[in-house]
Amino acid sequence: MSNIYANSYLIIFVFLCLGVLLPIGALTAGRWLRPHVPSDAKATTYESGNIPFHDSRIQFQVRYYLFALLFVIFDIETVFLYPWAVVYDQLGLFALVEMIIFIVLLAIGLIYAWKKKVLRWM
Repeated sequence: MSNIYANSYLIIFVFLCLGVLLPIGALTAGRWLRPHVPSDAKATTYESGNIPFHDSRIQFQVRYYLFALLFVIFDIETVFLYPWAVVYDQLGLFALVEMIIFIVLLAIGLIYAWKKKVLRWM
């Protein structure tokens, strides 16, 4: 029985090593293989062929980030609904109650964001 557990940990360790070593190896190989010729023209900001007339690092208001973050959160949460809907017949009443709780929590979060006026674009 302990051999099964050791084998499971070995598989996890191998995947962990691959998950760390493959990106490091790819980035290192890319650094060695790419040409490195820095110039002032490459360091300038590209604005549709026009000569840049100010610094490209402008400050955005926080509400744009909040709006984008809320979009990503609700977009990802809707992805959880699809697999549930595919196997709905096999899950039973317990999964239906859990999904109702999940959707209610999402609705509470949406109402909270609406009340805080986070969803207003301007």
